[in-house]
Amino acid sequence: MKKELIFLGPPACGKGTQTNMLSEYLGFPHIDTGSLLRAEIAKGSDDGKIAKTFIDKGQLVPPELVGNIIKNRLKEDDCTAGYVLDGYPRSLAQAQMLEKINKEVDSEAADFKAIYFDIDTQILIDRIVHRQSCPKCGEIYNKKFKPSKKENYCDKCNVELKTRADDNEETAKARFDTYYRETAPLIEFYENKGVLHKIDANGSIDEVWSRLLNIINK
Repeated sequence: MKKELIFLGPPACGKGTQTNMLSEYLGFPHIDTGSLLRAEIAKGSDDGKIAKTFIDKGQLVPPELVGNIIKNRLKEDDCTAGYVLDGYPRSLAQAQMLEKINKEVDSEAADFKAIYFDIDTQILIDRIVHRQSCPKCGEIYNKKFKPSKKENYCDKCNVELKTRADDNEETAKARFDTYYRETAPLIEFYENKGVLHKIDANGSIDEVWSRLLNIINK
């Protein structure tokens, strides 16, 4: 049976790492809306050209356009057996739109799971405020959880690591407040449909991966 997997979770919860691993493990495409929009713009598709006009003005791409781009992607042959969708939906309206998209795309019954990464907020704040990245290769480090071998320098490039100006506790808390406020209706929506699976995202990558596989293989 086709597997349709979507992932919900606050910033820095680790779902990006896990969804990449899961995509490779299952052989399904990993689809995230940011990369998808950039790809459409890069190839100059009609939807990409329209999206670019909004992005160039600093405006949000209309939800109907994002939905259409996602629908076209889910129609592609590599999604026949399933997909791993990350970063969508982010609102109740988008969740309802995804339901319509799946009904249009699916030729038979599918196994749909919404997986919510449940994690302690203080851990997330620590991950963000201690985060560093290499300006050359993009490698991510964390002073507390994953420090570089040479303090403040990339292990690969030996380039001085940078910290984003908005990676501070005040900004992080504001981002989480916004996320939880906007996501609460989604959690209830999928809970009521009996397709929500909560995963304890506290712990190491391997520990979370093991818990994720238990859910996927049910």
